Amino acid sequence: FLPKALRTLDYMAPVRSCLLLVVVSVWVQQVDGVWPLPQQLDQSADRNSLSPQRFSFIYGRDSAAQTGCSVLDAAFKRYFSIIFPDFTKGSGLLMSENKSIRYTSVSNSDESYNLSVSEGQAVLRSVTVWGALRGLESFSQLVYQDDYGSYFINKTEIVDFPRFAFRGLLLDTSRHYLPLHAILKTLDAMAYSKFNVFHWHIVDDPSFPYQSRTFPDLSNKGAFHPFTHVYTQSDVMRVIEHARMRGIRVVPEFDSPGHTLSWGKGQPNLLTPCYKGDVPSGSFGPVDPTVDTTYKFMESLLKEVKFVFPDSYVHLGGDEVSFACWQSNPNVRTFMEKMGFGKDFTKLESFYMESIMNMTAALNRTSIVWQDVFDYRERIPQDTVLEIWKGETYQAELSRMTQAGHRVLLSAPWYINHISYGQDWRNSYAVQPQNFSGVWKQKKLVIGGEVAMWGEYVDATNLNPRLWPRACAAAERLWSDEEKTLDADLAFPRLEKFRCELLRRGIQAEPLFVGHCKHEYDGL
Repeated sequence: FLPKALRTLDYMAPVRSCLLLVVVSVWVQQVDGVWPLPQQLDQSADRNSLSPQRFSFIYGRDSAAQTGCSVLDAAFKRYFSIIFPDFTKGSGLLMSENKSIRYTSVSNSDESYNLSVSEGQAVLRSVTVWGALRGLESFSQLVYQDDYGSYFINKTEIVDFPRFAFRGLLLDTSRHYLPLHAILKTLDAMAYSKFNVFHWHIVDDPSFPYQSRTFPDLSNKGAFHPFTHVYTQSDVMRVIEHARMRGIRVVPEFDSPGHTLSWGKGQPNLLTPCYKGDVPSGSFGPVDPTVDTTYKFMESLLKEVKFVFPDSYVHLGGDEVSFACWQSNPNVRTFMEKMGFGKDFTKLESFYMESIMNMTAALNRTSIVWQDVFDYRERIPQDTVLEIWKGETYQAELSRMTQAGHRVLLSAPWYINHISYGQDWRNSYAVQPQNFSGVWKQKKLVIGGEVAMWGEYVDATNLNPRLWPRACAAAERLWSDEEKTLDADLAFPRLEKFRCELLRRGIQAEPLFVGHCKHEYDGL
């Protein structure tokens, strides 16, 4: 039998919503949770059996999203395989008939959804396609198998929405090149954990793998290898589209004026020549902020970044700038005197960063910068997002930044490239992003946070085990109600189950502790 279509709303029409109906069958005791934990979750021990042959996704008659909605059509195919991993024919799957849907960008969209699983049907309601994706993920985690391979789902009611709009994960592809398949696999796992921002730290001191169409020598001379260790324009577009289809934004970072040694190999006169006494030493420091050619180059590069990366955010870096080279250079010292900066090189960095942020604003993009930019008391456009990475005093920094009226991202306690023996996910889980001194108006300026996986000791061989399931702790903290998720001991069984689910989906998630999964990882 077919479920009754109900009225809803959709991302294409502000007065209607996306409605998805999922056909199931029969009443018949396993009640397990979802990761990250929904805002409201009510389950009973009553269970429905699921038949892959009879199961199908269909659009509600009154849903503004219908067949031809590329995001959901593709999601139905993916999730059918996820829900029924032993069933390959897919005879019950609604196939897409039309791909001519208009391009839908991922922004700070409504990701809320309601999911109702009852006898014979499940109904998923959402205001946007992105909310529908989150609901599909939750639905997929509710389905389980018995020892005989039969599929079941319990009667369930979910009302859900994210606590924070920005839930990011940073990958560093400069210190080690990550092949395209490793990035795409990470995006898959991010979607399973309801992360919605991929922060692509694409270039840095060691290498410049981004293949620029405007400045091809940046990768020709700055990548580890100009052919095998680069991201072509096609690669970048594939990452952006793979992410978009999973409700994930791609925010690129082109960090300057520091962290730019690889840039100088392909762009002459960009970096500051360092001096030993009165003569150049042959080494180079940060970007030279005293010459006009620097700003012309940066403007051209940022114009390309705007064209290639459609997201409204661009990360400009601004961290860890060493002043020693600037101090050694007589031309820089002369510029400092001319500008009235004295010997305060933080003013020189401020001068540079303010210029770059103004360029970004002129391109109708919003800047994200590391906390150093704020710490140097730079004149920051009010809509700039500040990201905290220094771990010792991040609560005090949250207070200062929000008191100044800036939106803030927290990543300091989630640098999970740092590892330790045991269950260090519990440290990430204990973080309380709004636990700092300030009024509620300040607390609301914390728009989310990021897990960071820096690449000094990480490449494709260990990326997934180091990320997962450790990153899932931050995913739940950023999505779920904090009051319901403060106890790591209560969370452990759910996370253990989710880790096993990641294994079955092909993600090499490392163990949380002693134990086993019914379906161990078999991808090696």
